[in-house]
Amino acid sequence: MRLGLHYWNYSNPTDTSQIAASLAETARIVDEAGFYRFTAMDHYFQMEHRGTADEPMLEGYTTLGYVAARTERVKLGLLVTGVMYRYPGLLAKIVTTLDVLSGGRAFLGIGASWYEREQRALGVPVVPMGERFERLEESLQICQQMWSDNNNGPFEGRHYQLAETLCVPAPLTSPHPPIMVGGGGEKKTLLLVARYADACNLFAVSPEDVAHKLEVLRAHCDAEGRDYDAITKTAVYMGPVLEDPDAVVAAAETYAGLGITELQFMPDRDPVEFATRLSEEVAPRLS
Repeated sequence: MRLGLHYWNYSNPTDTSQIAASLAETARIVDEAGFYRFTAMDHYFQMEHRGTADEPMLEGYTTLGYVAARTERVKLGLLVTGVMYRYPGLLAKIVTTLDVLSGGRAFLGIGASWYEREQRALGVPVVPMGERFERLEESLQICQQMWSDNNNGPFEGRHYQLAETLCVPAPLTSPHPPIMVGGGGEKKTLLLVARYADACNLFAVSPEDVAHKLEVLRAHCDAEGRDYDAITKTAVYMGPVLEDPDAVVAAAETYAGLGITELQFMPDRDPVEFATRLSEEVAPRLS
Protein backbone atom coordinates (compact mmCIF):
# COMPACT_ATOMS: atom_id res chain seq x y z
CA MET A 1 0.00 0.00 0.00
CA ARG A 2 1.47 3.34 -1.05
CA LEU A 3 0.86 6.30 1.22
CA GLY A 4 0.13 9.93 0.56
CA LEU A 5 -0.30 12.99 2.74
CA HIS A 6 -2.96 15.51 1.78
CA TYR A 7 -2.11 18.96 3.17
CA TRP A 8 -5.49 20.66 3.40
CA ASN A 9 -5.33 22.98 6.40
CA TYR A 10 -3.12 26.05 6.93
CA SER A 11 -4.72 27.09 10.24
CA ASN A 12 -2.22 25.19 12.37
CA PRO A 13 0.12 26.75 13.39
CA THR A 14 -1.94 29.86 14.01
CA ASP A 15 0.97 32.23 13.35
CA THR A 16 0.90 32.96 9.61
CA SER A 17 4.65 33.55 9.60
CA GLN A 18 5.12 29.88 10.53
CA ILE A 19 3.01 28.41 7.71
CA ALA A 20 5.98 27.99 5.38
CA ALA A 21 8.17 26.30 7.96
CA SER A 22 5.40 23.91 9.02
CA LEU A 23 4.63 23.03 5.41
CA ALA A 24 8.29 22.41 4.59
CA GLU A 25 8.88 20.27 7.68
CA THR A 26 5.76 18.18 7.08
CA ALA A 27 6.78 17.55 3.49
CA ARG A 28 10.34 16.68 4.55
CA ILE A 29 9.10 14.12 7.07
CA VAL A 30 6.91 12.21 4.64
CA ASP A 31 9.49 12.47 1.86
CA GLU A 32 12.17 10.91 4.04
CA ALA A 33 9.69 8.32 5.34
CA GLY A 34 9.12 7.04 1.82
CA PHE A 35 5.60 8.32 1.21
CA TYR A 36 4.66 8.14 -2.44
CA ARG A 37 2.60 11.32 -2.83
CA PHE A 38 2.21 14.78 -1.30
CA THR A 39 -0.87 16.75 -2.31
CA ALA A 40 -2.47 20.10 -1.59
CA MET A 41 -5.98 21.41 -2.18
CA ASP A 42 -7.04 23.64 -5.03
CA HIS A 43 -9.11 26.06 -2.99
CA TYR A 44 -8.86 29.73 -2.16
CA PHE A 45 -11.27 29.65 0.80
CA GLN A 46 -11.31 26.86 3.35
CA MET A 47 -14.13 24.40 2.73
CA GLU A 48 -17.09 25.22 4.96
CA HIS A 49 -17.76 21.59 5.85
CA ARG A 50 -14.21 21.45 7.27
CA GLY A 51 -14.00 24.91 8.84
CA THR A 52 -14.84 28.48 7.91
CA ALA A 53 -14.21 30.25 4.63
CA ASP A 54 -12.03 32.91 6.25
CA GLU A 55 -9.42 30.44 7.52
CA PRO A 56 -5.96 30.62 5.90
CA MET A 57 -5.65 29.04 2.44
CA LEU A 58 -2.77 29.10 -0.07
CA GLU A 59 -2.84 28.78 -3.85
CA GLY A 60 -2.11 25.19 -4.71
CA TYR A 61 0.48 25.19 -7.47
CA THR A 62 2.58 27.90 -5.82
CA THR A 63 2.52 25.73 -2.70
CA LEU A 64 3.68 22.68 -4.65
CA GLY A 65 6.54 24.64 -6.20
CA TYR A 66 7.72 25.49 -2.70
CA VAL A 67 7.40 21.87 -1.59
CA ALA A 68 9.26 20.67 -4.69
CA ALA A 69 12.33 22.67 -3.66
CA ARG A 70 12.32 21.04 -0.22
CA THR A 71 11.78 17.41 -1.15
CA GLU A 72 13.53 14.87 -3.32
CA ARG A 73 11.34 11.87 -4.04
CA VAL A 74 7.66 12.39 -3.27
CA LYS A 75 5.20 12.86 -6.15
CA LEU A 76 3.47 16.25 -6.24
CA GLY A 77 0.04 17.37 -7.38
CA LEU A 78 -3.26 18.90 -6.38
CA LEU A 79 -6.09 16.79 -5.07
CA VAL A 80 -7.61 18.02 -7.25
CA THR A 81 -7.33 20.95 -9.66
CA GLY A 82 -10.67 22.68 -10.14
CA VAL A 83 -11.40 22.74 -13.84
CA MET A 84 -12.80 26.29 -13.78
CA TYR A 85 -9.77 27.89 -12.12
CA ARG A 86 -7.27 27.84 -15.01
CA TYR A 87 -7.45 27.82 -18.79
CA PRO A 88 -6.46 24.28 -19.79
CA GLY A 89 -3.55 25.31 -22.02
CA LEU A 90 -2.07 27.26 -19.13
CA LEU A 91 -2.79 24.38 -16.76
CA ALA A 92 -0.74 22.05 -18.95
CA LYS A 93 2.14 24.54 -18.80
CA ILE A 94 1.81 24.91 -15.03
CA VAL A 95 1.99 21.16 -14.46
CA THR A 96 4.85 20.89 -16.95
CA THR A 97 6.74 23.59 -15.05
CA LEU A 98 6.24 21.72 -11.78
CA ASP A 99 7.40 18.50 -13.44
CA VAL A 100 10.57 20.04 -14.86
CA LEU A 101 11.51 21.89 -11.68
CA SER A 102 10.81 18.88 -9.44
CA GLY A 103 12.84 16.49 -11.57
CA GLY A 104 9.86 14.61 -13.00
CA ARG A 105 7.66 14.31 -9.90
CA ALA A 106 4.45 16.06 -10.98
CA PHE A 107 1.05 14.61 -11.74
CA LEU A 108 -2.16 16.27 -12.86
CA GLY A 109 -5.03 15.77 -10.46
CA ILE A 110 -8.20 17.30 -11.85
CA GLY A 111 -11.92 17.33 -11.25
CA ALA A 112 -15.08 19.37 -11.70
CA SER A 113 -14.84 22.43 -9.46
CA TRP A 114 -17.70 22.80 -7.02
CA TYR A 115 -17.10 25.48 -4.36
CA GLU A 116 -19.35 28.24 -5.67
CA ARG A 117 -18.78 30.65 -2.79
CA GLU A 118 -15.09 31.09 -3.58
CA GLN A 119 -15.80 31.20 -7.30
CA ARG A 120 -18.37 33.97 -6.98
CA ALA A 121 -16.22 35.83 -4.47
CA LEU A 122 -13.13 35.85 -6.70
CA GLY A 123 -14.84 36.33 -10.05
CA VAL A 124 -14.53 32.78 -11.39
CA PRO A 125 -17.38 31.98 -13.78
CA VAL A 126 -20.02 29.75 -12.23
CA VAL A 127 -21.51 27.50 -14.89
CA PRO A 128 -24.02 24.63 -14.72
CA MET A 129 -22.72 21.21 -13.68
CA GLY A 130 -23.19 19.77 -17.16
CA GLU A 131 -20.99 22.47 -18.65
CA ARG A 132 -18.33 21.93 -15.98
CA PHE A 133 -18.03 18.31 -17.05
CA GLU A 134 -17.87 19.31 -20.71
CA ARG A 135 -15.04 21.68 -19.83
CA LEU A 136 -13.37 18.95 -17.78
CA GLU A 137 -13.36 16.58 -20.74
CA GLU A 138 -12.00 19.24 -23.09
CA SER A 139 -9.33 20.13 -20.53
CA LEU A 140 -8.22 16.50 -20.40
CA GLN A 141 -8.07 16.38 -24.18
CA ILE A 142 -6.07 19.60 -24.34
CA CYS A 143 -3.55 18.46 -21.73
CA GLN A 144 -3.03 15.19 -23.57
CA GLN A 145 -2.51 17.07 -26.83
CA MET A 146 -0.16 19.59 -25.19
CA TRP A 147 1.91 16.67 -23.91
CA SER A 148 1.90 14.69 -27.16
CA ASP A 149 5.09 14.27 -29.18
CA ASN A 150 3.69 15.01 -32.62
CA ASN A 151 0.72 17.36 -32.37
CA ASN A 152 1.34 21.06 -31.77
CA GLY A 153 -1.62 22.05 -33.87
CA PRO A 154 -4.90 23.70 -32.96
CA PHE A 155 -7.63 22.45 -30.69
CA GLU A 156 -11.23 23.24 -31.51
CA GLY A 157 -13.69 22.46 -28.77
CA ARG A 158 -17.05 23.76 -27.72
CA HIS A 159 -15.65 25.73 -24.80
CA TYR A 160 -11.95 26.10 -25.61
CA GLN A 161 -10.17 26.99 -28.84
CA LEU A 162 -6.38 26.93 -29.01
CA ALA A 163 -4.49 28.10 -32.10
CA GLU A 164 -1.43 26.05 -31.03
CA THR A 165 -0.75 23.40 -28.41
CA LEU A 166 2.99 23.99 -28.19
CA CYS A 167 4.57 22.98 -24.86
CA VAL A 168 8.33 23.54 -24.60
CA PRO A 169 10.09 22.22 -22.64
CA ALA A 170 8.21 18.98 -22.57
CA PRO A 171 7.59 17.35 -19.19
CA LEU A 172 10.39 15.18 -17.86
CA THR A 173 7.91 12.45 -16.99
CA SER A 174 7.40 10.15 -19.97
CA PRO A 175 5.08 9.96 -21.79
CA HIS A 176 3.53 12.73 -19.67
CA PRO A 177 2.70 13.54 -16.05
CA PRO A 178 0.16 10.97 -14.86
CA ILE A 179 -3.45 12.14 -14.98
CA MET A 180 -5.66 11.50 -11.96
CA VAL A 181 -9.37 12.30 -12.17
CA GLY A 182 -10.81 12.77 -8.70
CA GLY A 183 -14.34 12.01 -7.56
CA GLY A 184 -16.81 9.18 -7.53
CA GLY A 185 -19.59 10.45 -9.76
CA GLU A 186 -20.81 7.33 -11.51
CA LYS A 187 -22.22 8.70 -14.76
CA LYS A 188 -19.60 11.29 -15.68
CA THR A 189 -16.54 11.35 -13.42
CA LEU A 190 -15.76 7.64 -13.54
CA LEU A 191 -16.50 7.62 -17.27
CA LEU A 192 -13.80 10.29 -17.73
CA VAL A 193 -11.45 8.16 -15.65
CA ALA A 194 -12.00 5.29 -18.05
CA ARG A 195 -11.45 7.50 -21.08
CA TYR A 196 -8.49 9.61 -20.06
CA ALA A 197 -6.98 8.94 -16.65
CA ASP A 198 -4.02 7.00 -15.37
CA ALA A 199 -5.50 7.00 -11.86
CA CYS A 200 -8.75 7.57 -10.01
CA ASN A 201 -9.23 9.01 -6.55
CA LEU A 202 -12.18 8.05 -4.37
CA PHE A 203 -13.30 8.84 -0.84
CA ALA A 204 -12.86 5.76 1.32
CA VAL A 205 -16.11 6.22 3.19
CA SER A 206 -16.67 2.45 3.42
CA PRO A 207 -15.44 -0.71 1.68
CA GLU A 208 -18.93 -1.26 0.28
CA ASP A 209 -19.00 2.18 -1.34
CA VAL A 210 -15.50 1.84 -2.78
CA ALA A 211 -16.28 -1.63 -4.13
CA HIS A 212 -19.39 -0.28 -5.84
CA LYS A 213 -17.51 2.67 -7.38
CA LEU A 214 -14.81 0.36 -8.71
CA GLU A 215 -17.41 -1.92 -10.29
CA VAL A 216 -18.90 1.13 -12.00
CA LEU A 217 -15.43 2.08 -13.22
CA ARG A 218 -14.87 -1.44 -14.51
CA ALA A 219 -18.12 -1.27 -16.48
CA HIS A 220 -17.07 2.06 -18.01
CA CYS A 221 -13.69 0.58 -18.93
CA ASP A 222 -15.37 -2.37 -20.63
CA ALA A 223 -17.62 -0.02 -22.60
CA GLU A 224 -14.68 2.21 -23.60
CA GLY A 225 -12.33 -0.65 -24.46
CA ARG A 226 -9.97 0.42 -21.67
CA ASP A 227 -7.86 -1.92 -19.57
CA TYR A 228 -9.29 -1.57 -16.06
CA ASP A 229 -6.09 -2.90 -14.51
CA ALA A 230 -4.06 -0.13 -16.16
CA ILE A 231 -5.76 2.48 -13.95
CA THR A 232 -4.23 3.09 -10.51
CA LYS A 233 -6.88 3.10 -7.79
CA THR A 234 -6.32 5.55 -4.95
CA ALA A 235 -8.51 6.77 -2.11
CA VAL A 236 -8.59 9.35 0.67
CA TYR A 237 -8.88 7.67 4.07
CA MET A 238 -11.80 9.24 5.92
CA GLY A 239 -11.60 7.76 9.42
CA PRO A 240 -9.49 8.69 12.46
CA VAL A 241 -5.87 7.64 12.05
CA LEU A 242 -3.64 8.15 15.06
CA GLU A 243 -6.31 7.20 17.58
CA ASP A 244 -6.58 3.62 16.29
CA PRO A 245 -3.71 2.41 14.07
CA ASP A 246 -5.04 -1.15 14.24
CA ALA A 247 -8.26 -0.03 12.57
CA VAL A 248 -6.29 1.79 9.88
CA VAL A 249 -4.25 -1.33 9.13
CA ALA A 250 -7.36 -3.51 9.00
CA ALA A 251 -9.13 -1.03 6.70
CA ALA A 252 -6.08 -0.80 4.45
CA GLU A 253 -6.04 -4.56 4.09
CA THR A 254 -9.71 -4.51 3.10
CA TYR A 255 -9.22 -1.70 0.58
CA ALA A 256 -6.14 -3.42 -0.84
CA GLY A 257 -8.29 -6.48 -1.44
CA LEU A 258 -10.61 -4.32 -3.52
CA GLY A 259 -7.74 -3.06 -5.65
CA ILE A 260 -6.85 0.20 -3.89
CA THR A 261 -3.06 0.55 -3.99
CA GLU A 262 -2.69 3.99 -2.39
CA LEU A 263 -4.29 5.77 0.56
CA GLN A 264 -3.98 9.48 1.28
CA PHE A 265 -4.21 10.74 4.86
CA MET A 266 -5.35 14.17 6.03
CA PRO A 267 -3.76 15.75 9.13
CA ASP A 268 -6.28 16.32 11.91
CA ARG A 269 -3.91 18.31 14.17
CA ASP A 270 -0.57 20.08 13.90
CA PRO A 271 0.67 18.71 10.55
CA VAL A 272 4.24 18.17 11.74
CA GLU A 273 3.02 16.11 14.69
CA PHE A 274 0.60 14.21 12.47
CA ALA A 275 3.23 13.45 9.82
CA THR A 276 5.74 12.35 12.43
CA ARG A 277 3.38 9.97 14.19
CA LEU A 278 1.90 8.70 10.92
CA SER A 279 5.40 7.91 9.68
CA GLU A 280 6.45 6.21 12.89
CA GLU A 281 3.29 4.50 14.14
CA VAL A 282 1.25 3.65 11.04
CA ALA A 283 3.33 3.73 7.87
CA PRO A 284 5.68 0.84 8.78
CA ARG A 285 2.68 -1.43 9.31
CA LEU A 286 1.13 -0.51 5.98
CA SER A 287 4.27 -0.93 3.92
